[in-house]
Amino acid sequence: MRIMVLFDLPTKTVGNRKEYLKFRKFLLNEGFIMMQESVYTKLVLNGSSAKLVRDKVKKNAPVDGLVEMLTITEKQFSGIEYIVGRKSDFVLDTDERLIVI
Repeated sequence: MRIMVLFDLPTKTVGNRKEYLKFRKFLLNEGFIMMQESVYTKLVLNGSSAKLVRDKVKKNAPVDGLVEMLTITEKQFSGIEYIVGRKSDFVLDTDERLIVI
């Protein structure tokens, strides 16, 4: 499964920019990968781990702006159609990076 976080946060004031950077840093520390600006994804094992991740994102989301989450299967994710541009091969974004302990 994949969790996608899409957000549009205000950056007009110094405080807004600070909250934006704090939220972005949180996503990166939690293992999210940037697909494009303000769109991040994370691979999760199952529905219960997805719920834990969603709860963490909700807890750390900024007060202002718009933050949305979408949970999709790997099959749905692999069906993404690139209209302009192409998938970056620079970042390994498959279940190959998944380590089960």
